[in-house]
Amino acid sequence: MTLQRFQIFGKWLSAAICLVLLLTGCAYPKELRKENQINPAEFITVVQQAVDQFHDKSGVLPIKNSEMTTPLYEKYVIDFAKLQKSHLLSSVPANAFESGGIFMYVLVDVEVKPTVKLMDLSAYQSVDDVQKKMDEYKLKHNGELPKGVAINDKFDYVDFNELGMKAPEVKSDYSRPNLITYMVNKQTGKVAIDYGMDLMKMVESGSLKGSLKPDQDLRELLVAKSYFVPIRSYAYYWQNDQPMPQDIE
Repeated sequence: MTLQRFQIFGKWLSAAICLVLLLTGCAYPKELRKENQINPAEFITVVQQAVDQFHDKSGVLPIKNSEMTTPLYEKYVIDFAKLQKSHLLSSVPANAFESGGIFMYVLVDVEVKPTVKLMDLSAYQSVDDVQKKMDEYKLKHNGELPKGVAINDKFDYVDFNELGMKAPEVKSDYSRPNLITYMVNKQTGKVAIDYGMDLMKMVESGSLKGSLKPDQDLRELLVAKSYFVPIRSYAYYWQNDQPMPQDIE
């Protein structure tokens, strides 16, 4: 797939997500729908079993095509049609994107132990909403970005007052009921979700400080200790006794 086709696919995905949001109600309150509040483990267990059986029988994974440039935690999207066609799954989970839900089912650790996780499309779409405002600001101010509170020399927190918008009220999948915070790359103007607070709580609650390696991408902790993947994100490393984002996706 060429870069142009990949960009078209990205636009299609965003458009498809928007359509689901419109059909299911307001953009972010849709997470209150009954099917989206069911314990994810109930669906994940069934899908995991189907994926394992498909892999054992065919030697390949039931995933959709993706590009090398697709972010790691958004790359291996499960293809439910393949599982259903193989009679390994009777129906698509009610909370899945394909059924009008807010989650995309993906795989992680595909080379060693393919594991089913969830991509939160409410969070995904909220970044697009902020990015749109960031791009508009940049265009109006001759390429300048709004200067929010600095996280480090590479990222600032998004200043929503400067953007003229209200911060999206999307709950963190890792530390509910806390809301997601957003950051922006100072060089590129690219908006991302800030997982620093989620990671800090996870490290402290698990007394993990002594076991963290300098070159370890801390997002691995979020994946290992939850049902969700950290989408629209940058890598985090342990620096100065805290998780710090780096300009690496």
